[in-house]
Amino acid sequence: MAMNDSVNILNSAYLAVEYIDSFLPDNPLQQPFKNAWNYMLDNYTKFQIATWGSLIVHEASYFLLCVPGFVFQFIPYMQKYKIQQDKPETWEKQWKCFKTLLFNHFFIQLPLICGTYYFTEYFNIPYEWEEMPRWYVLVAQCFGCAVIEDAWHYFLHRLLHHKRIYKYIHKVHHEFVSPFGMQAEYAHPLETLILGTGFFIGIVVFCNHVVLLWAWVICRLMETIDVHSGYDVPLNPLHLVPFYAGARFHDFHHMNFIGNYASTFTWWDRIFGTDSQFIAYQEKEKKKQFITKK
Repeated sequence: MAMNDSVNILNSAYLAVEYIDSFLPDNPLQQPFKNAWNYMLDNYTKFQIATWGSLIVHEASYFLLCVPGFVFQFIPYMQKYKIQQDKPETWEKQWKCFKTLLFNHFFIQLPLICGTYYFTEYFNIPYEWEEMPRWYVLVAQCFGCAVIEDAWHYFLHRLLHHKRIYKYIHKVHHEFVSPFGMQAEYAHPLETLILGTGFFIGIVVFCNHVVLLWAWVICRLMETIDVHSGYDVPLNPLHLVPFYAGARFHDFHHMNFIGNYASTFTWWDRIFGTDSQFIAYQEKEKKKQFITKK
């Protein structure tokens, strides 16, 4: 009975969104996107699309999403939003981070990306425009992927902080006490594989079109670069996502090497009490601000 009720609720929600979508004006970008998509299908093989397309989406998204945070360090006005203001970015750290990223991207992640085509073939995942899911289905699927990845990340990330293994793997990621956006994927190769596995679980569960692979890549990069940005910028649209953790939440983890283990949401840390020090820290900061204003 409970299962039937859940299915009915989901179907009702889907029909409601579909009804609202019918009143929205046509997306002016849809036709150009359709033309570009069909051009890609007509001129490249599925292997090329799955492999090199996925690589391009990852690399372009990663470094483009890093641009705002990189630029902020040169804008004095933005410094009031920097969380750890006493620890500015340095060229030396950023260059070291960039070199490690290139190694991880092309020697660790690229071999995994090369398996994308075989994954889509094994699960018979379509590429055709006509079978592409609607935008609201993609949004729901990406949210589902985020929920699954967040659970995996919480427990495995917490395990990587165990005193017996921390110094061998996860310590690399914590080399920067004050994180910056580009540092999001700065990690030991084993950590890239261990925590990165969570990214693929949601894909196995939800993927019904190759476009979800790319949409989820962009969403996941947007989130992880934001929480590592080191800046708590007001009016951040990601804060509209329910239970979203954000930069201040994860920045505390880098400052203290403990607690706030989840990647995207706050519920796992709340359930297990691993956000208690962060909550106490927030209360302390609020008292400081109140005394300063008085």
